[in-house]
Amino acid sequence: MREGIHPSYGSVVFRDRAANYAFLTRSTMTSEKTVDWEDGNTYPVVDVEISNVSHPFYTGTARVLDTAGRVERFERRYGKKG
Repeated sequence: MREGIHPSYGSVVFRDRAANYAFLTRSTMTSEKTVDWEDGNTYPVVDVEISNVSHPFYTGTARVLDTAGRVERFERRYGKKG
């Protein structure tokens, strides 16, 4: 690989403010804000709007739309063309 063309890859804390959840991982993202982590080190922190802790798909609160019922109601209302 060529030197000097890749962004720095280091430890970053991603924080989901809605769910009050944070996790430490490695990323190329950077931030001016920092946070003191559980291991005593200070890491840059990136605030995210949603994570696996607050996303409806992962939490099991996802709603399924009743598309079949809507189609049937449309066909009853306007008739099925044959």
